[in-house]
Amino acid sequence: MLSRLLLLSSVVLMLTTCGQPQSGAEGGTSARESIASTGPMSRVLRGDGGVSEFYRYDKPLPAKSGVLLRQKALNTRQSVPGAAKNIRLLYSSTDGIDGETRIPVSGSLFLPEGIPPEGGWPLIAWTHGTVGIADICAPSWTGYVPFHQEYLKQWLDQGYAIVASDYQGLGTAGTHPYLATKPASFNNLDIIRAVQSTDMPISKKVVLIGQSQGAAAAFATAGYAPEYAPELDIRGVVSTGIPYFTPRTIEIIQDTRPNDVVDPMLGYNFLALTLIEQIDANFKASDYVSDAALSTANAVNTTCHRDVKTLVTERELTYNKSFKQDPSEPLALAFSLMGYPRLDVEVPVYIGSGVDDRDTPLRMQANLIKQACAAGAKIQSNIYPGKDHLTVLNHSTVDSIPFVKRAFEGEIIEGNCAALPFEKTSKN
Repeated sequence: MLSRLLLLSSVVLMLTTCGQPQSGAEGGTSARESIASTGPMSRVLRGDGGVSEFYRYDKPLPAKSGVLLRQKALNTRQSVPGAAKNIRLLYSSTDGIDGETRIPVSGSLFLPEGIPPEGGWPLIAWTHGTVGIADICAPSWTGYVPFHQEYLKQWLDQGYAIVASDYQGLGTAGTHPYLATKPASFNNLDIIRAVQSTDMPISKKVVLIGQSQGAAAAFATAGYAPEYAPELDIRGVVSTGIPYFTPRTIEIIQDTRPNDVVDPMLGYNFLALTLIEQIDANFKASDYVSDAALSTANAVNTTCHRDVKTLVTERELTYNKSFKQDPSEPLALAFSLMGYPRLDVEVPVYIGSGVDDRDTPLRMQANLIKQACAAGAKIQSNIYPGKDHLTVLNHSTVDSIPFVKRAFEGEIIEGNCAALPFEKTSKN
């Protein structure tokens, strides 16, 4: 029987997925190799290739992070309905694993229609959920699925510009460090720097908004900002379906998923194993994954997460069939990179939770909210009966849009830590 840590990886990593990857009309690159001694190219390479030359940057990088390297208009499939301009970006950032090496990272910028207000469009930094680790799964390449397009359009319609990092290793060279919060945070902060340093009509004020893996990234970004990018004017955070990795979570999850049934969520385990490779040079997934599951585990190199889940079902994989050795010890290393630098973030935070969320269960989110409140954070917690991990996103805008408006206007937001809504739910 697999360990509690493995069970955690299968359930709480059920994060937002991308749509079917499509080959772009811009041509593609082959897998890249390097003999670099530092940074992403010095580690195990997975998922590289299949995107255009836009994502490859062979020139010397600027001495600092957050510099725009190039831009290009997105095609129709990659665009968001309601945006006056849809722009793909390449910018400099910092490798979030070694914390030093300068790297290129890709992303997108969406500008609303109309005339920008004085000072520019207030800026939202959208932090996306799980798409996989293959370059072709980068949102700026494959585009957003319809329910994400609907969500982003709502913010554009409110008069906000949206900047969105693909995250390190998605689109660009190197392996995406899946669910590691420091790399995503650095990437988010640097893409904000990049667009705010141009002549684009962008405000200096920004709110971080994310779902699932992106919800964790948004919350973590607010925690890393005071040290990594203190000059940025971050006004708040919006997170829906936010994960929280603790020993208590493992205990909660242990009894919820059997190990002897076909489970498409195994794809999350395979993604987590690729993160271990980024921090442990001696780790080999083949030492743990069974022969029956190895080809499926390796499919993450070229296949987006949604389709890996389909492969798991088609090949009738269970936990017991998929692992020949308990990977709990190396998985602990991966989990150590999935946490938050601090819970007492300095800006107000809205957290929307679906009562029927089985991916990041309400109890998991409640644990984070209570601990953040105890640490002194200003949390506005809202729960939504009948909504799950995905449907909570668009349904929660009834509360998140007013929250963001207040945050941008500089209103004092105390939150509701003194009367959290799930406390009532747990008593019923």
